[in-house]
Amino acid sequence: MEIKKQDVVELLKERSILKQEVYATTLACYKKFKTVVEEELALFRIKIPDERVRLKFDYNGDFETHAYVGSDVLVFNMHTNVFTFPADNSIWKNSYIEEDKHLGYFGVINIYNFLAESFLQKRMNDAGYLIGRIFINKEGHFMIEGKGELSYYFRNIRSNIFDVETMKNIFEVAVKHAAEFDLHTPPYNKVSHVSVHQIKTLSTAQELKTGKRLGFKFEAEHNENN
Repeated sequence: MEIKKQDVVELLKERSILKQEVYATTLACYKKFKTVVEEELALFRIKIPDERVRLKFDYNGDFETHAYVGSDVLVFNMHTNVFTFPADNSIWKNSYIEEDKHLGYFGVINIYNFLAESFLQKRMNDAGYLIGRIFINKEGHFMIEGKGELSYYFRNIRSNIFDVETMKNIFEVAVKHAAEFDLHTPPYNKVSHVSVHQIKTLSTAQELKTGKRLGFKFEAEHNENN
């Protein structure tokens, strides 16, 4: 099989430039989104002066933003790689993408939901949940794959522009999702065996695993009686 060097050179050049463009657009969007999140938390504080309601902005490095909202923390994490979808994915049948296949390459901002205490108490065993993935292409158009309203409201990639108003809407929908996603106690069998080490360190490290949806079913007694 003969492969022309010039074809390889052109492909490498094309893909590299494309991915750099997608990355630059995603990074610019993320930086603006980070500012919007901080401003929205400040506005929330004006509307909710009660200090018992935790409203705090924080970040970890250049690509991770933390928004503490009540008993939750939303983590917005920008991936530093550029992605596309498999050839059989329905996105390639989207009329907007069909116009230019390069629009099917995306940067990604992941949205995670954790319990605030998991971060504040450094409970490393606690579980968090990916509630949304924002896919942003080189034109700043986006779509969201996610839970509930995050996926429902942001499906049309042709009309979805990642501007300031949209950023506010995404943040508010994410906060609403986190607030409605209540903590469930773990199943009895998951916490019935505890080591001495866990109990000794419980007051400082809280090593018994906690998550927002580890389940709540009184099945232990039922199983033992059968």
